[in-house]
Amino acid sequence: MNILANDGISQTGINELEAAGFVVNTTTVAQEQLIKYINDNGIVGLLVRSATQVGKDIIDSCPSLKLIGRGGVGMDNIDVAYAREKGIHVINTPAASSESVAELVFAHLFGGVRFLYDANRNMPLDGDSKFKQLKKAYAGGTELRGKTLGIIGFGRIGQATAKIALGIGMNVVYYDPYIEKSSIAVKFYDGQSISFDFEGISKEELLKQADFISVHVPAQKEYVIGKRDFDMMKDGVGIVNAARGGVIDEVALVEAMEEEKVSFAGLDVYESEPKPEIKILMHPKISLTPHIGAATGEAQDRIGSELATQIIALLK
Repeated sequence: MNILANDGISQTGINELEAAGFVVNTTTVAQEQLIKYINDNGIVGLLVRSATQVGKDIIDSCPSLKLIGRGGVGMDNIDVAYAREKGIHVINTPAASSESVAELVFAHLFGGVRFLYDANRNMPLDGDSKFKQLKKAYAGGTELRGKTLGIIGFGRIGQATAKIALGIGMNVVYYDPYIEKSSIAVKFYDGQSISFDFEGISKEELLKQADFISVHVPAQKEYVIGKRDFDMMKDGVGIVNAARGGVIDEVALVEAMEEEKVSFAGLDVYESEPKPEIKILMHPKISLTPHIGAATGEAQDRIGSELATQIIALLK
């Protein structure tokens, strides 16, 4: 049986699938040529990440397809309901990349409170001629320890983010309309662990309490954070979005930064992805990454292995 990993899959996943008798093709096929390729090669399983769109056209035109897999959490690039209605298995890997995304959130947070996003732009240009001026400009950093991190969305990734926050001495509050209470264990290298119990608070209370906010929700029809929400936040708050583009109103975000309501933002995803707005890309208070939350070797190995396990169970 032929599997097409159109957006790639780790060697670990390939090895496990091939050992089970599957043929794995990692050719990247252009969106407009995908239907023809699937039909010409008898593809039974199509694996994607975020680049490939799997809509009704592919589902209706490719009778050999038995399974569609998303290497990651969100499946907004797949018409899941329609595929399942047609009897096609749809799978994803919700647990595999949580730690990688959480660590990227903190890369943005650590960089934000010490101005690394701006210093790394200006030091190569002026570090030799304006060293003292730059030192003064970036001398007003703050610590994360002792501050409050507000997490909007307390699923696997939100909880993984909370664990890092607790580990460095932050207070954590969360808002999630679907999770009233939660208990998470922070595990250490020597096998010890400490458990923390949480009760969710309202979104309004979170916005008022948090020194930093991290968003961990799936794609939404409306903004999770818009102008009214920025108005409720503390002055100087820092915000990170490593979830989905479109959950934060980027126009309102820029206005909030210009009014110094928001001190910095860390963005891994964008409203107009894959072509972020120039105003976002050029803004001196935004730390930028190109949707790489799950892009670590460890996460990709876990994703590949988790996909392989599900495919073998469903198709063998």
